[in-house]
Amino acid sequence: MSKRNVVHVEIPAADVEAASEFYRELFGWKIQHVPEFDYTMWEDGSGLGGGFNKVSPENPAGRLLVYFDSNDIDADLKNVERLGGRVLQPKTEIPRTGWFGIFQDPTGNILALYTSMNPDFNK
Repeated sequence: MSKRNVVHVEIPAADVEAASEFYRELFGWKIQHVPEFDYTMWEDGSGLGGGFNKVSPENPAGRLLVYFDSNDIDADLKNVERLGGRVLQPKTEIPRTGWFGIFQDPTGNILALYTSMNPDFNK
């Protein structure tokens, strides 16, 4: 059974560059733009991190997306449905990185699951 650690948090930003600078100055986060995904990542120094995604209808301002570690995303997503939740994004590969799936719990909260291609990730 996975520890179910929080492994990634996405923060919507109207201006990703400005948000990166804001959080770098406010919290001292390390910021790294990943050009091949057009995605900007942040790390807090403890190993926890996430990214800034552009505000859009799918990523509205005010809705942070929290990713939890999963040993079996497919099984977890089946359990989401069995328990009254809804799968919004089936298991999807992030090239050379890992896999994720997104779901909505019965209350309407949107959360995500993540499995790394690196077996030592988050140990």
